[in-house]
Amino acid sequence: MIPLLANAIEAHGGLRQWNAHRRLTATIVTGGDLWALKGLDQDQDPRTMRIDLHRQWASVEPFGKPGQRTEFSPERIAIVAADGRIVAERKNPRTSFARHDMRTHWDLLHRAYFNGYALWTYLTTPFLLASDGFEVQEIPPWHEGTEIWRGLRASFPAVVASHSSEQDFYFGPDMLIRRHDYRVEVAGNFPTTQYVSDPVTIGGITTPTRRRIYLRDDDLMPMHDALMVSIDLSDFRFD
Repeated sequence: MIPLLANAIEAHGGLRQWNAHRRLTATIVTGGDLWALKGLDQDQDPRTMRIDLHRQWASVEPFGKPGQRTEFSPERIAIVAADGRIVAERKNPRTSFARHDMRTHWDLLHRAYFNGYALWTYLTTPFLLASDGFEVQEIPPWHEGTEIWRGLRASFPAVVASHSSEQDFYFGPDMLIRRHDYRVEVAGNFPTTQYVSDPVTIGGITTPTRRRIYLRDDDLMPMHDALMVSIDLSDFRFD
């Protein structure tokens, strides 16, 4: 493990503490412009997000209507009723995004898959990057105001569903994550910058509660008038 990643993981609570937990639950409120581009309504109602920490699995509830939840894994996405009945299901869901661009409309299973892999990636970072199959290297830092944020580039293994195979992460002087850059492959590969802030510590793990995702220009600058997704998280608890 390169020193930058080791220091970032330690600043967020350390691998020993992370490995002591199995599942994370949080309350999530989502907004932004992406949903309208995808032909989807987005309300400000809080929902419950659950993820497994050590395998790629996630669920959000309610989804679509009360009494329904999602079940995400890289090879399957489903909407499940409270009694366990499968409302809708798609195997190999990544293939359903072929030829999509930023404005291609999504159905509920597209959205559920996107929500699942995106939140799982966010909530397991930076610990995820120490997993088998990831390749990491330090890249030039980002200058944000008077601060210098050290950069790390991660190549994701094919078995992990995420935004793109290559993603960049930036860490502040305290080694907490400040910024996350990637391309959204399932929506035409558009470039984004995610700013993260307002960290809290629960169960010995420090994680951001505020995420704002903007379009990014060719100079890596965020386009603050193009807020694609907003995410506010609260009520974290580990199982």
